[in-house]
Amino acid sequence: QVQLVESGGGLVQPGGSLRLSCAASGSIFSTYAMGWYRQAPGKQRELVARITSSGTTNYADSVKGRFVISRDNAKNMVFLQMNSLKPEDTAVYYCNALISPITTMRAMNYWGQGTLVTVSS
Repeated sequence: QVQLVESGGGLVQPGGSLRLSCAASGSIFSTYAMGWYRQAPGKQRELVARITSSGTTNYADSVKGRFVISRDNAKNMVFLQMNSLKPEDTAVYYCNALISPITTMRAMNYWGQGTLVTVSS
């Protein structure tokens, strides 16, 4: 069983910062790409940022220059540093990871339960 658990969401004022963390746990053989998605009320889930196991990153245009994704391969963790937050960044943020569990050795897509980020004065 593989689980992703996010933490770090909350309420922040416009212009503020938050750091999201996500830890993958369970019977993990290998972790490949990891990323963050978000879903605002009434909108579709969208990619925010993604990082490969070798550290290559890509970002949504709307967050470039403000958000930074990083990971700790030894701990199977991924982070999202969010700076200069705007009200339009308000959403539930989901951690995503492509993981091969020991039980199947097949790469599968896993999701966290989501953490709410609210940017408001």
